[in-house]
Amino acid sequence: MDKKTQINFWYVIIAVFGILLIQNLYSQYTKVEPIPYSRFHTWLDEGKIAEIAITENHIYGTLKGDGSDGVKNFVTTRVEPELAEKLDAHNVTYTGVIQSTWIRDLLSWLLPMAIFFGIWLFIIRRMNPGGVSGGLMSIGKSRAKVFVETETKVTFADVAGVDEAKEELMEIINFLKDSAGYSRLGGRVPKGILLVGPPGTGKTLLARAVAGEANVPFFSISGSEFVEMFVGVGAARVRDLFEQARQMAPAIIFIDELDSLGRARGAYGLGGHDEKEQTLNQLLAELDGFDPKSGVVLLAATNRPEILDPALLRAGRFDRQVLVDRPDKLGREQILAVHLKKVRLNTDVKPEQIAALTPGFTGADLANLVNEAALLATRRGGKSVTMDDFNNAIERVVAGLEKRNRLLNPEERRVVAFHELGHAMVALALPGADEVHKISIIPRGIGALGYTIQRPTEDRFLMTRAELENKMAVLMGGRAAERVVFNEISTGATDDLAKATDLARAMVLRYGMSDALGNVAYDRERSAFLQPGVPMPQSRDYSEETANEIDGAVRTLVDHALERAVGILKVNRALLDRTATKLLEAETLNEPDIEALKREVITGSELPAMA
Repeated sequence: MDKKTQINFWYVIIAVFGILLIQNLYSQYTKVEPIPYSRFHTWLDEGKIAEIAITENHIYGTLKGDGSDGVKNFVTTRVEPELAEKLDAHNVTYTGVIQSTWIRDLLSWLLPMAIFFGIWLFIIRRMNPGGVSGGLMSIGKSRAKVFVETETKVTFADVAGVDEAKEELMEIINFLKDSAGYSRLGGRVPKGILLVGPPGTGKTLLARAVAGEANVPFFSISGSEFVEMFVGVGAARVRDLFEQARQMAPAIIFIDELDSLGRARGAYGLGGHDEKEQTLNQLLAELDGFDPKSGVVLLAATNRPEILDPALLRAGRFDRQVLVDRPDKLGREQILAVHLKKVRLNTDVKPEQIAALTPGFTGADLANLVNEAALLATRRGGKSVTMDDFNNAIERVVAGLEKRNRLLNPEERRVVAFHELGHAMVALALPGADEVHKISIIPRGIGALGYTIQRPTEDRFLMTRAELENKMAVLMGGRAAERVVFNEISTGATDDLAKATDLARAMVLRYGMSDALGNVAYDRERSAFLQPGVPMPQSRDYSEETANEIDGAVRTLVDHALERAVGILKVNRALLDRTATKLLEAETLNEPDIEALKREVITGSELPAMA
């Protein structure tokens, strides 16, 4: 509605009460004349009064004829008869004071109206947090935030480590800048582009960078904001969002967390008439009638593509899926280069070393790592962030906070020292194992009484059977050290056993690395896509006999890995004892100490072979 035609309720209220006030004053001071009570008695004795009306405190009257002294109608305040007789006896002029009650009467009308009007305003504002055009008054309106170039300052220069995804999205930018020239050969831009990747890899950042590079309006909304308690509201918001984007074309629509809106219909026992499915149906209808030539591009992001509705992923709706994966070592260096610009670095900081120490970190993890290092440097009062700060930040992120107040008895400290050295010495003795970076017996996190940090020399995408067997031997090195030194085992190898068992089971079930069971995959991937470690329900496709053989093969692999680790530590027993004494004194062994240890560890043909 035009502001000129809007009614200002405050002006109306003031005008109404102004009229009432004028009328009250007019009636008080023009129609009725207040007179002393003694004059009333005089007029009464003289017979000038035609009629009166008596109330509890006042007497209203009318004089005969044209009145007296210009007075026709009068009012006076009653006085007690006994007092009036005494005053008359002494010839005293007396009168009752008429109290003006117009303010009280006016407030008796004003205050209730003001209270109710205030309550009404409060309720309207609670239902309408976004102003006149939002809230309950426009429940079907889209809540998409519009970012234009003055707000979307992100460009591709701020996005690193995802070069392939950036190249895929460059087509969108070229189309938005020059749609006619881009389609000169008859090609068209994809209707929809789905960014798929683990959390923290930069999907939302990429979408904002596309808007910043193309310098077009950017509609950003989360999939959950379409879903409301009222059925049909989400569908109305979808229609409104696409209509707004068409009016501001060329533009980009970005729907974050698409899985909250686009979950497969009919899954998990849900019916076909709930609000989410109505909203999804409307989105599918909009995408069917979506003309990319209109200059509107749809981007969406999710980290759970396996639960999306197949109708949403078919060609003609989301034509292209772009994987935004965890960065490799080079990608981590590029991401660190972006974030390290914001902190004051010491000369010993080398991004390539930090990238080597952070395999599996996403862009968000690396940003958090840089911030943690800067905070650690600030806490110790340093003038710049050093490499030691980054090493401590990595340990803090990976292993948790140091627990220096967690006091272990001397025997427990010895067990932890030999346990961690068992991991390290087996890793140093075996070829191809990840390099050992640090050994510590300082408790960290919730349950870690000590830790051994390894770093890969390079990113690996394939592993051989021998490398997996070496990895299992390193995992069993802690328990092997306890058995060799104390002839006893403890609960400290709980996590090691779980990891080694999972690795052995994968070798048998999925990788076909068991001679007894052959080159057969007895199990498929049991975790959700892009979310390792999240088990999915799955039926068993093999017999009970095969299950017994699988259990035996898994147990054999783990037992052989333990025996191999025990053999390595027995060969290096003297070195193990000397190094444990040093570790108990220093609590931490860093790279120089580990390099010296590596030169003394016995490797090669003297080590026991894998059975």
